Amino acid sequence: MTVDEQLILRLAKLSRLAPTPEQTDRLRADLVNILGMVEKLDELDLAAVAPLRYVTGVENVLRPDASGDHLDRAEALANAPDADQEGGYFRVPRVI
Repeated sequence: MTVDEQLILRLAKLSRLAPTPEQTDRLRADLVNILGMVEKLDELDLAAVAPLRYVTGVENVLRPDASGDHLDRAEALANAPDADQEGGYFRVPRVI
């Protein structure tokens, strides 16, 4: 891929930038360097490397899903200032 002034101006237009001629020259040099680094990555032989889903190698860092001690319904409702003991729900002020 050749990086010429037309390409830089097209990319600048797509990015809604208006670079000066000096900035255009600098952007061209930077883009050539970036593309050169990417081309170096293409030289790597990755045939024997398995694809990764996660870069860190850690797949699941969540705790196991196990139930623990909890309040039963009567204890939870006993702590509420206004609760319907028979229906088993909390009464709260109207929100809307």
